[in-house]
Amino acid sequence: MNPAPPARPETSATTGTPAPGSTPATRSTSTPGTAAAGHPTRRSLRDAREAEARSVRGSGHRGRAAIAPVAATLVAGLLVTGGAFTNPLMAHAESVTGTRVVSTASADAPADGSSAFFVRASEKADARAAAALDAGNATLGAVAGKVDTAPLVASLASLANYAYLDTTTVQTLTTAAAVHTGAATVQAAAVDKAVADAAAEAAAAAAAAEAAAAAEAEAAAQAAAERLALANTPDGARAVAADLVAERGWGSDQMQCLDSLWTKESGWNYQAENASSGAYGIPQSLPGSKMASVADDWATNAVTQITWGLDYISRGYGTPCSAWSHSQSVNWY
Repeated sequence: MNPAPPARPETSATTGTPAPGSTPATRSTSTPGTAAAGHPTRRSLRDAREAEARSVRGSGHRGRAAIAPVAATLVAGLLVTGGAFTNPLMAHAESVTGTRVVSTASADAPADGSSAFFVRASEKADARAAAALDAGNATLGAVAGKVDTAPLVASLASLANYAYLDTTTVQTLTTAAAVHTGAATVQAAAVDKAVADAAAEAAAAAAAAEAAAAAEAEAAAQAAAERLALANTPDGARAVAADLVAERGWGSDQMQCLDSLWTKESGWNYQAENASSGAYGIPQSLPGSKMASVADDWATNAVTQITWGLDYISRGYGTPCSAWSHSQSVNWY
């Protein structure tokens, strides 16, 4: 009878400790990503599921590892009756157990790789969501008061709790937020352009109006200068007097009397001055400064002198013919 084989160091019949190189049975399932309000986040739920899956795989390894002590007991019994068969049976048990452990460990690799892939995808989705929120909120501040921000506000509100949503939903909402942000930016740019165009048009219109007013003023000043130059001639003064006589409702006969009166007094010369009395201008005002009641340019403007002279005749004689009659009688008026 062969002595009983020593116990296998790979497993323990009492503790079920897995052989070296096998997957641990459990791992920490703490969820540092749990929300402060007590609601699990998408990241914490993912970690919990991953821990649970690895725990199940670890339990399977422990069950398979426990086969080895049982097989050893059976082999020991067989050694009592036939030691010649001990080594082949033991080798076969070890081969089967080892093969299963290796196969199971190999099967675990794709699952772990898939988990890592989804973790990376989730992290990228979270990063894109955070960036979309930052860009959207910045755009809200820039376009406020210019466009309707309701669609963008609603989109950002839906994305704000992205940590509690699945990755696919986060990706969809992130894309929607980016679309609404871009649309708001384009609309605001169009509004800014319209405002700038309107301001430019208003400025151009104001400049054109200012130029037109300046041109009109210049033309008026030029016309006034021409009228003044014409009025300061004897014929021009007569023409001005005829218009003013008609405005007072006097007939042409009154204009004839006026022409005779002022031809005698000054010859219709706006610069005429009586050397002995100091009377001045076409109507021979005494003194000439009396005509300042009409305008300060009384010494250089025939129109001012004529306007004052007609008023003087109206107040003193009633009509030019009455004034002319008085002048013929006493040689002054």
